[in-house]
Amino acid sequence: MNLVIDIGNTRTKFYIFNRGELAVSVPVDEFKPEYIDLLKNEYPQLDQAIISAVKKYPEEIKALLKRNFDIFIELDYKTPLPIQNNYKSRETLGNDRIATAVGANFLYPDSNLLIIDAGSAITFDFISEKGVFLGGNISPGINMRFNALNNFTGNLPLVGLEDTDILFGNTTETAIRAGVQNGIIYEVDNTISLFKEFYKNLKVIITGGDANFFDKKLKNSFFVNFNLTGIGLNRILEYNGETEKS
Repeated sequence: MNLVIDIGNTRTKFYIFNRGELAVSVPVDEFKPEYIDLLKNEYPQLDQAIISAVKKYPEEIKALLKRNFDIFIELDYKTPLPIQNNYKSRETLGNDRIATAVGANFLYPDSNLLIIDAGSAITFDFISEKGVFLGGNISPGINMRFNALNNFTGNLPLVGLEDTDILFGNTTETAIRAGVQNGIIYEVDNTISLFKEFYKNLKVIITGGDANFFDKKLKNSFFVNFNLTGIGLNRILEYNGETEKS
């Protein structure tokens, strides 16, 4: 059994996989060292672990994982991957981006894949049908755009996301909401359409905390998978475990 820990910008999620199947998926505000003993007691067969972090986390957690698991991987740009990574600045590539690419390739092999991660930022990443990660785009996320309008202007209020499809606003608040939300919809839809012009057999997977926002709003078809990062991290862990055992 595998323990997968994904420490993101705004939240942390841990997963337990049993023979490649997702058994547990739990979001927490912070992954605490005491969780490791609790999980080992609850699942004695846990013997492999991987952690991916986009920010610093307590060294105690790393020490406990090293001590309590037969195989432990701390994901970084040097970690061997089950796909080919052609990104030129690998040391600056976010762990979440490469993990979602691996996860998408695992779920949909032999397909051109556009992965859209709608979180603090919106990332668009492409992996070819031959399993080659070629790169992508990074754009401000929904809340980041609302915050930017509030922080970098003198009079615009802070507005939050609402499930609305208005074309334009008739108050400052509704105008901001229409501008931000419609702008993101146009951006995502047109990006998908552009990729489809260049790459046939393209599948689109949307993940991230704001993935539900796009439901019934895009002209293009797509799949939603909220556990894509965890699936990718587990595949990286399995790949390294297979390599180490051989």
